[in-house]
Amino acid sequence: MNEIIFSFERLRSWQKARELSLKVYRLTEVFPSNERYSLTSQIRRCAISIAANLAEGSGRKSPKDQAHFTTIAYGSMMELLSHLSIASDLNYLTTEELQNIKCHIKDLSVNLSNLKAAQLNHPR
Repeated sequence: MNEIIFSFERLRSWQKARELSLKVYRLTEVFPSNERYSLTSQIRRCAISIAANLAEGSGRKSPKDQAHFTTIAYGSMMELLSHLSIASDLNYLTTEELQNIKCHIKDLSVNLSNLKAAQLNHPR
């Protein structure tokens, strides 16, 4: 049986967003239990939203619509970074953990910017 692969699964941006989600889940496993339904939940939703918006955008017909969802994914990534910075301020993350995840976010941010540029420059 052949493996079924959807178009969004081929996107390097989606692959990187998926990796980021896994890292975020692992990092937040050790957050205090009283944060389970607040900061932990919010951080995880942001991380998942990045990949989810890329997947949803891939199903849109026009490159402009696809770029819109890439923009939303980028916004979710910035929201994630803000929440992680606050988690670091609260000593839920070490400085090293925050810097490590920021490197991943920076890499993904360049990738998303390139994807959006390609989508907007796509011939109709």
